[in-house]
Amino acid sequence: MDVSEVIKSQRAALGLSQGELAKTAGVSVRQLARYEAGEQQPTLSAAVSLADALGISLARLAGQVDYGLDLSGEWWCSWQTWKEGKPRVDTHSLEVEQRGELLHLDAERAIAVAEGSYRWHGELRLWDQEALMGWYRSTDAAVRSKGTMYLALHRHGTHAWGRWVGMSYDGAVVTGWGSLARTHEHSAQIVQDLIDEDEAR
Repeated sequence: MDVSEVIKSQRAALGLSQGELAKTAGVSVRQLARYEAGEQQPTLSAAVSLADALGISLARLAGQVDYGLDLSGEWWCSWQTWKEGKPRVDTHSLEVEQRGELLHLDAERAIAVAEGSYRWHGELRLWDQEALMGWYRSTDAAVRSKGTMYLALHRHGTHAWGRWVGMSYDGAVVTGWGSLARTHEHSAQIVQDLIDEDEAR
């Protein structure tokens, strides 16, 4: 894909008009039309603004990286966590909406809030089809949990594993293993295997 095709296809995937994209990127509609027609290449500063507005990297805008993985849909996520010092693995249902390299996440509670679970929202960015990096925060009003995630992605996009780092209810920064998978069982097993490997060391 060349730059013009990437701009057109990504704009269509995001459901944006030329006017909406031009406004967000800070270029004129006429200039954007030239880019999409292949009549002109954007300057570096315009390319940076367009990539940001489209939620993609400069490499992707230049057509150098093809993100063929579709990670949208229903997933399960599991997290190594603790409640009053007791370890456990919480597994939640998760809805993923992918827009280019950006994944929007909405997760349900694994168990009741009183038992230490909560609904959360987050974002992950897909890097080179190998890694997912982003953040999460609780959407339950009484819970202030928030943090970051780094997950390695299986080359076929079937599952991912890595770590979360965040603030606990008492303000301490804590971390644990985490995973994404298409089934409840697979997600929970990935985290349990990572915990077992740690304990075996």
